Amino acid sequence: MKKIMMTSRERVLRAVNFQPTDRVPIDLGAMKASGIAVKAYNRVKARLNIHTKTRIWDPLFMIASVEEEVMKRFHVDVVPLDVSSVMYDMRPDSELVPMTLYEGAEGLFPPYTNIGTDSEGRWMLLDKNRKPTNYRMPRDGYYFDDLSFNRPGSIIDPKTFKPVTGFTDEQLKALNARGKFLYDNTEYAILGWGGGVCFLGLSLITDRLSNVTMGLPSEWMVMLMTEKETCHEMMDKSVEASITCLKQLHHAIGDYCFAWGIAADDSGTQNGEFISPELWEEMIKPHYTKLCAWIHQNTNWKTFLHSCGSIYNLIPHMIEAGIDILNPIQISAANMEAARLKKEFDGKIVFWGGGCDTQQFLQTASPQEIREHVREQLRIFKPGGGYVFNQVHNIQPNVPADNIIAMLDAAYEYGEYTI
Repeated sequence: MKKIMMTSRERVLRAVNFQPTDRVPIDLGAMKASGIAVKAYNRVKARLNIHTKTRIWDPLFMIASVEEEVMKRFHVDVVPLDVSSVMYDMRPDSELVPMTLYEGAEGLFPPYTNIGTDSEGRWMLLDKNRKPTNYRMPRDGYYFDDLSFNRPGSIIDPKTFKPVTGFTDEQLKALNARGKFLYDNTEYAILGWGGGVCFLGLSLITDRLSNVTMGLPSEWMVMLMTEKETCHEMMDKSVEASITCLKQLHHAIGDYCFAWGIAADDSGTQNGEFISPELWEEMIKPHYTKLCAWIHQNTNWKTFLHSCGSIYNLIPHMIEAGIDILNPIQISAANMEAARLKKEFDGKIVFWGGGCDTQQFLQTASPQEIREHVREQLRIFKPGGGYVFNQVHNIQPNVPADNIIAMLDAAYEYGEYTI
């Protein structure tokens, strides 16, 4: 058979359209839930003899921005175009905020980052006025915890709920410039993110620019059952606001992106869905359907949904609602075995993830065991396309560099097709 070589952009576009490719595309950091923690990333860079200062893409979760040299080494195919970071993506290192991380490594934080120390010696994120927020990270911690999470009395007032309905001209110009630069000067596929909706997780609007958070998921879950009309009104406002945002985004970006992330909406626990499929169908599905329909009717973008945990019984509804791409495919959760998902949903939705179990395997297994694990996952997911390799969610800070390298090298080696 003749071996056909494709660019990364061609490879990803064909994969998400269930068309033959030369190999399975690889993602590392095309979104903030598919990347790598800065501590783990720095260890990998040290093993590769790369000595640049690491840009910290997301200070809250301490996620690294993956550099071109690392992307090329591991044959990564996708880059992010993220509303939350686009204002500083193209700035030189000299304009970022240098800090020494706990382990002594140098890191570069976004320009707006302010970090202080509280009375217990923990790092704390400060707002733009340098006042303490609710986010703290212990000296031996991995990321910032939200101390206000799920505290009573913090749910927003439905009557005053006003989601963000647009972006500044400066943001839109930056998105256009960054998108054009990536499209014209690289061969990577570009995944867009920001301005989406989130109904079940921590907030009604995932974009942090909204500054509107539910703060109390348990109360929201109760409302979905006891105040259905109010919830529908709030979610409809949210979708309408998102469509307004997406109109602006599409005008600025157009076809530079192949897909847009509509939500980071975790709907599953380790053992099952934390909302019944019937309630999801009744309360959530109509709003996703409306949002996805607008995207499909007005853009060439695929819709990309991030939803963790055991969500097997929700996937049929997600497909019917118009979700094209599903991430992170948590194969360690109940009913989420790769073979089962592939058998039942093959050709109906793109699986983006599930390539390596980060929860129970990546940290503790040997490099050779990880290679075999990745090989088996690819054996299942690879046939027929519709698959992009990514580990399950972010690579955590305590994962050995050898294991990460083994995983990504195996994804490239065993992901090849014969066309």
